Amino acid sequence: MSGQAAPANVTGQAAQQSGILIKLLIFAAALAIAPVSSYFLSKDYLWDGNAVLAAITAIVAANVVLVSYVVLSIREERAALLVSPPSRKEPESKKEK
Repeated sequence: MSGQAAPANVTGQAAQQSGILIKLLIFAAALAIAPVSSYFLSKDYLWDGNAVLAAITAIVAANVVLVSYVVLSIREERAALLVSPPSRKEPESKKEK
């Protein structure tokens, strides 16, 4: 029974992984939509047709989405470590096996 996971642990891990997947999909969609929309909107309404400045705006938008995903991931990881610190087990010796 030691090799099998408890059903509660499996359910908790599945819920956590589905949340991670949803967050990844949201940021992937934002990474696809934000630069394209910021390019065309800034080209037409902000920079009066200047494609270079619109491209720079799109690059900034893509980097904002990417950095926000990294920051959110780091904050989540720190919060998870504060809630349940990793258990440190002593390595098994040959006598204990």
